[in-house]
Amino acid sequence: MKQLDCRNWQCPKPVIEVRKALLADPQQTLEVLLADEAAYENVSRLAQKSGFSVEEKSGDGFTSLTLKPNQAPPEVAAKPQLDGSTILFCASEVMGDGDEEFGRLLLKNFLITLLDTVQIPDCIYFVNSGVKLACAPADTVEILEKLACRGVDIASCGLCLEYYHLKQDLRVGRITNMLEIAEAQLSAGRIIRP
Repeated sequence: MKQLDCRNWQCPKPVIEVRKALLADPQQTLEVLLADEAAYENVSRLAQKSGFSVEEKSGDGFTSLTLKPNQAPPEVAAKPQLDGSTILFCASEVMGDGDEEFGRLLLKNFLITLLDTVQIPDCIYFVNSGVKLACAPADTVEILEKLACRGVDIASCGLCLEYYHLKQDLRVGRITNMLEIAEAQLSAGRIIRP
């Protein structure tokens, strides 16, 4: 049995690392050590969706989950095929409403998580303050470069870059215009707004 110690990790890292371990060896039992209740729930849900049974033991300040591959994965309804591309439309440098600093952290974690998903967007369009994510000195530039290396088209609105005086600071992707953004959204199979 393999052990994965996630006690010092914050979300979403425990789920991402457990997913990698389950995919790497789907026939092996995995023990996962967790200190965070949200991670416990997310890892349990992931394991059950992947066809693993989950046994829980409480330790001193942590929980141990034993994930056993003894169940067949649940039946998944066939998803309809989408016509058109998948677009991530990022109109802000934060995710959601509320505290801006926390919103920046959430959006950064969302982009990091995309690096570990099977499906990635075909294109990410940045508009309004979202263009700041593709410009220096944002700590998301490296993440976006990795997504670009996986084939994601990264495009920032030229008017938005000019408005925020960031055209010279663009570090990843290309400059686009509102006509392209509008046409891409109108022909997209799916538009995701973080």
